Order: sequence, then structure tokens, then C-alpha cells
Amino acid sequence: MIDEITVQEGFNVIKLNNPEAKELAFNREVDKTSIQMHFCLKGQGTLLFGPHYQRHVEQNNSLLLYNPDLDLPINLLLNPGGSYVVFIFSIKVFHSFFSQVSDHIPFLNDENRHKKYYLEKALEPSELLVLNQIMDEQKHNSLQKLYLRAKAYESLCFYFGENKDDNQSCPFLESEEHVEKIKMAKKIIINNMAEPPGLTALANEVGLPLPKLKEGFKHLYGESVFNFLLDYKLEYARKQLLTRRFNVAEISHQIGYSAASHFISAFKKKYGTTPKQYILSLS
Repeated sequence: MIDEITVQEGFNVIKLNNPEAKELAFNREVDKTSIQMHFCLKGQGTLLFGPHYQRHVEQNNSLLLYNPDLDLPINLLLNPGGSYVVFIFSIKVFHSFFSQVSDHIPFLNDENRHKKYYLEKALEPSELLVLNQIMDEQKHNSLQKLYLRAKAYESLCFYFGENKDDNQSCPFLESEEHVEKIKMAKKIIINNMAEPPGLTALANEVGLPLPKLKEGFKHLYGESVFNFLLDYKLEYARKQLLTRRFNVAEISHQIGYSAASHFISAFKKKYGTTPKQYILSLS
């Protein structure tokens, strides 16, 4: 299910829900005068940028993209069972929302307003609540458009609002250097998913104290390192099953399981079906 609603001129909300057993593909042109915000509420979305680059938006996470020099069309794959919301608005409309506080939003201040900008962050419970209300709103409601508009604006307030408690609990996130180290840690565990380093070794490799790595990883990606890697491996396995190039035992070995039975159990826990049943459901 794909539903696009115009909240106001220059501001659109797109809702995607995938009840099928295969990936949902969504494509839409977005020009360089627009900002796009991606919110993954369930499952995982994969944004494709050309043949060699992609970004994953994990469950309970968001991604903001803005490039004043380049059109950024959306080419999105949403995995089975996933739900996802996209906001697209012109920079002019966005400025009209936040002109009073533009200095507090990095890519709106005078120094950065002509530079490309992206922000990947975990969604807070308050944001998830409102976004799920947007996803679940009822079309038969005569005030549907007003309701949706109110919830969309509420989401922006939560997303860009200052949260002093969060800043105090995660002061290292004020440092771009530390954020880059956490992103490096994510890349390391993905590239070595069959035999990932232990947390202590990972922290040493990226140059962060272990508590800061654990806290920062969860803040940026919404999950612990272990849970993130488990979800990533199982999603990788699901995509390998779709290719039908490898059997269950081979895929199990690729992602680091010593016994196929352990992989089958983990796969069933996440997707509600065994790998074999999943393949049969696609036939």
C-alpha cells in the first residue's frame, strides 16, 4: 500500500505499508529544492542511489536528506511486513516553518544553507507515537486532512525540538568525530558479520571507550550493537533466499551460524516462518 497526501502546497506525506511476502518498490522524483525525511516504523527500508550505493533506514530510525546541488529521486525498497513514512517539502516551506529558530537547525543557518546535509538518527518514543498515528489515521474521518496536517507538524516539532535531557545523557554526540567513529563501528560489524569483533575489540578499533560506543550506537541506530547485527544478518539472509542461489545451510554459514538449525530458529523468530516456508510462499 502506497498513499501520498498533500498536507499543504509544497509539503507531502507518503505512507508505505507492505503486507506482502516480497519487497515493495517505491519510486518518486524529488528535485534539489526539496528536503526529504524518511521514517522507518517497522522492518527496514533500503534507499538506492545509483548502481553502487545504498543506505538502509532501520526500524525506529530516520534519515534526513538535502542536497541543494543535486536532485535526489527516491528509489526505495521496503522489506516484507515493513511500514514507512516519508515527508517531502520544499526548502521554502521548511523555512516558513522554522524561520524563527533557523540558527538552531544546522543546515538552515547562514553558513550551511547552501551545503548538502544529511542526518541519521534514532526516533524517540514521542516521535514514534505520532508517526504511527499518521500511519494509522482513518480515511473515512471527515477531518482526516486536518488531523494529518496536525500530526505532521507535531512530528517536525518533536524531530527538531531541543531535548536537554538527551544532550546531557549523550554529550559525546555533540562531537562529529565521535559520531563518525560510531558509524565506522557499524561498517566494521557489517563487513565482518560472519565473525564480528567483540565489543571491547570493536571499541578499541574505532577509538572509543566501550560505554560510549554502546550508548552512542543505541542512540544513533535505536538498537544495541548485538541486536542491530542480528537484524542485519537475518535481513541479508532473507535477501539471499530471494536469489535462490544458495541453500539454507550455505546462507547460514555466510552469516556466521555454526549450525543451520540455529539460523532457522532465529529466522522464524524474526519473520514468523522458516526459511523453507518463506521460499515456498513466494512460489
